[in-house]
Amino acid sequence: MKKKILVVVLCLICVSAFAQKRPAKKRTRKPATTTQQQPVQQQPVQQQQLNSQQDNVVSQPPVADTTKRKGFDPNKPFERPLDGYYKKNNILSARVTPYPNLRESDVAFAKRIWREIDLREKMNQYLASPKRRLIDVLLDAIAAGELTAYDPTPGKKDDPGGDSFTAPLTGEQARSRMADSSVVDKLDKDGNKISSTLVAGEFNADSVVKFRIKEDWVFDRQRSVFEPRIVGIAPLIKPKAGNLDLDYQPAFWIYFPEARPILATKEVVSRNSDATGLSFDDVFMKRIFTSYIVKESNDKDERIKDYAQGIDKLYESERVKKTLMDWELNLWSY
Repeated sequence: MKKKILVVVLCLICVSAFAQKRPAKKRTRKPATTTQQQPVQQQPVQQQQLNSQQDNVVSQPPVADTTKRKGFDPNKPFERPLDGYYKKNNILSARVTPYPNLRESDVAFAKRIWREIDLREKMNQYLASPKRRLIDVLLDAIAAGELTAYDPTPGKKDDPGGDSFTAPLTGEQARSRMADSSVVDKLDKDGNKISSTLVAGEFNADSVVKFRIKEDWVFDRQRSVFEPRIVGIAPLIKPKAGNLDLDYQPAFWIYFPEARPILATKEVVSRNSDATGLSFDDVFMKRIFTSYIVKESNDKDERIKDYAQGIDKLYESERVKKTLMDWELNLWSY
């Protein structure tokens, strides 16, 4: 009896298990149709084709629309295209940072120094770049009436050295001093010499290879600062007089505080980067140049070349520079 009951129970279990497995097979067969599997397999291929087409479109350069292009009309004002992809407005709208106020009672020490900048030195070559020369900036400002040039002729009663800004020059006079002059003879009908005149030649900006700076080294006890302040700047020329080898002389003097607003809006040219952001005013204020001292204020009003020759002039220049630095160092020693 017990065997029969066990057989019946096993049969019922097998029937129920078979009934549960049969619907599961039907459910798995439904998604396995050919119509539903085909889009799943083709979708990645279509997406790859679209991506490859988009990459080809991006890699190709944009084509200009020539249908909207117009020719040049001489009756309309010409609009110059932008030479680049951004405007340099920072340097054009730059303003001068003024010096701190200096009172006479706060000046504990002062020394006047004359130094020369040689543009042939590697560090100073950017000041003579054909793209923007310092001499061109000064001459253009003088011609436009924005700067005043002063006569550098020494020996005047109120200006023995010729660098005290006492005699202003016109723009034509300042430019004529930069050009080489030659003597031209005037002849009569028979070819006889009547007189001679001095005619100015054509100015070559590359002939200006030196600048002279007049500056004051001042110690301000109010701020406890020992700093240089440039008073004037002058381009140097080498006059020609026969076979004589004359020394460099100032063509004219420029009052530096008057020139600072103009120099602050003129960007210097650098060999390393076109986006320097430095102006000619920054060059002088931050002392981004090399120079050597040619004179210091003294009781005899002597220049270094008056009592030193040859290599001794450079040694004397370094000695004066070291004296200035030692004065500040000794001030803070205990």
